[in-house]
Amino acid sequence: MHTSPYGSWASPIAPADLTAAVVGLDRGVVDGDRVLWTEAHPEQSGRVSIWCSRSGMDPEDLTPEDNVRNAINEYGGGAWAAASGLVVYSTAPGGDLYLLSPEGRRLLAPGGDHRYGCLVLDPERRLVLAVREDHSGEGACVQSLVGLDLDTANPDGGRVLVAGADFYASPALRADGLLAWVEWQLPAMPWDSTRLLVAPLDRPELAVQVAGGPREAAVFPAWDTDGALVYLSDETGYWNFHSWDGDRSRQLHRHRWDFCQPMWVPEPPPFTLLGDGRIGCTWIADGIGHLGLLGPGGSQGDWELTELGTGGVTCDLTGRGAEVVALVGYAGSPAQLHLLNLVTGADRVLRSAGSQTLPDAMVSRAQAMTWDSPDGPVHGWYYPPTNADHCAPAGELPPVQVWSHGGPTDFHGSAFAPSVQFWTTRGIGIIDVNYSGSAGYGRAYRDRLQGRWGVIDVRDCVAGARALVAAGLADPARLSIRGGSAGGYTTLAALTSTDVFAAGISFYGIGDLEALVADPATVPGQGTHKFESRYIDGLVAPYPEGRQTDLERSPIHHLDRLSCPMLVLQGGQDRVVPPSQAEAIVAAVRARGLPVAYLLFPDEGHGFRRAENLIAAAQASLAFLGAVHGFSPSDDLPPLELR
Repeated sequence: MHTSPYGSWASPIAPADLTAAVVGLDRGVVDGDRVLWTEAHPEQSGRVSIWCSRSGMDPEDLTPEDNVRNAINEYGGGAWAAASGLVVYSTAPGGDLYLLSPEGRRLLAPGGDHRYGCLVLDPERRLVLAVREDHSGEGACVQSLVGLDLDTANPDGGRVLVAGADFYASPALRADGLLAWVEWQLPAMPWDSTRLLVAPLDRPELAVQVAGGPREAAVFPAWDTDGALVYLSDETGYWNFHSWDGDRSRQLHRHRWDFCQPMWVPEPPPFTLLGDGRIGCTWIADGIGHLGLLGPGGSQGDWELTELGTGGVTCDLTGRGAEVVALVGYAGSPAQLHLLNLVTGADRVLRSAGSQTLPDAMVSRAQAMTWDSPDGPVHGWYYPPTNADHCAPAGELPPVQVWSHGGPTDFHGSAFAPSVQFWTTRGIGIIDVNYSGSAGYGRAYRDRLQGRWGVIDVRDCVAGARALVAAGLADPARLSIRGGSAGGYTTLAALTSTDVFAAGISFYGIGDLEALVADPATVPGQGTHKFESRYIDGLVAPYPEGRQTDLERSPIHHLDRLSCPMLVLQGGQDRVVPPSQAEAIVAAVRARGLPVAYLLFPDEGHGFRRAENLIAAAQASLAFLGAVHGFSPSDDLPPLELR
């Protein structure tokens, strides 16, 4: 074993390994004798393709010509669907909609000004249901629910079924033609307030509200075989299952756990209805993902939850009936996509998210951390420096990064991630903070952040870092903070309101809140997309009435308090956080005479997908921390201009 300073350890994970051996897997569906899912490949510029597996045959790429992605709400969601041997999917960048059948591939609807998502196939009616986003007019885009004819080219973008709300999601059609859907209005986000409605497919004016309201997010409707509508609602503080029988709704169970995550991306329901009254589902308890069956039982007719072990720490599923496609994340190895039968217990591994595994002695496993705050407990995961071939000199404490996730209504689990092990195998610790406002701990935990973004998220990240220092697990002089998007805002806010951190790394972070809420039609290069255009109303203050609060919370106006070097990374095609935000921060930091490095990736949007850019970002981050914290990475890194 070599005795080497923290940060200089030789790692088995090279920057190129972050993309070369990694596949972005997503949940899928069973369609007859086929299992379908999607894969994203960084080495193919992040291209997403639909894959198909049949028993006894090698998986095949069904869409080798296309990039299966959409851009509704900018983040996309529900870009494909499959049923009865047919597949319908959206393509990027143009947004064209294609039908894949045994006869081949043909255009179903042109993209251009139209974007399609939340796709649902109904082969018997020769129909595709979709949320259509229309960008042809002036100002913000317009969403509606549309029906597309499977047998025509739909040049007009389909027949409008439901319109008038700001946003739509989760269309679901019962066998007799009763349509259910979710809608919501600005300034709400879909985890704040939604409405769940039903109406005959050809008589939307007869819509009836099933659930939802000012303080209720009802999401993910699905029709059971008995005609009941099953959905998730957080009216009692957690997303639990409810059922509507055509007359009234009732809560099926009461658990202090969430059985879904916020609907950032409107994908198919994250559960399956077995047809016998039971529900195959997943939930998060104490930060760990679980898989099980929920169904009637007991003498009083109470619903019971039976856990089915996966051996993992995260689990997401989709399916129809007993067979599901589940993405399971593990503590010590890459995630795997499984074909599971929830009744028989049959289990077949379809794909692994990574070909590179580490010896157990090289793996840094997440350690759950909880610390107190004025609002109650705060949660996070600590990953200690771990490398079987290296140890640090006696008395040296490690540098530690504080990671602030995006959203901010997001959640980070404890599953193995090469992006974490990249750092820990080099001798750099990480604390991944699920600060107040994060998902996974109920509505009250999410709502802590209302009106206090930039304050208590910063407080929680700082307290987590200090907890590590107090425990003797981190060098107080070598703490850094990093985050992307909303996490980038928390990073910038922490650097301009505290002196805890010696360095900061911002990935497409928000520096100017007022610029984010500006109208891009009147202030070119500013503003954000429609989906999040009023998000800050709840997180900070309504605009323009709360303009002074926006100014006070904007890091760009407090750079006189910044006292440490920064690395800023940005996508040139970002429509969520425009490049002008990063450029303003960089210019202001340079004007302060502080060291700053700026990497602009012209071909990236909000979040980096291309292998060469992911590698460059990792190399720059390592070189930056080495320069600031005073260690010499063992890697041969490109020079970083830190001016």
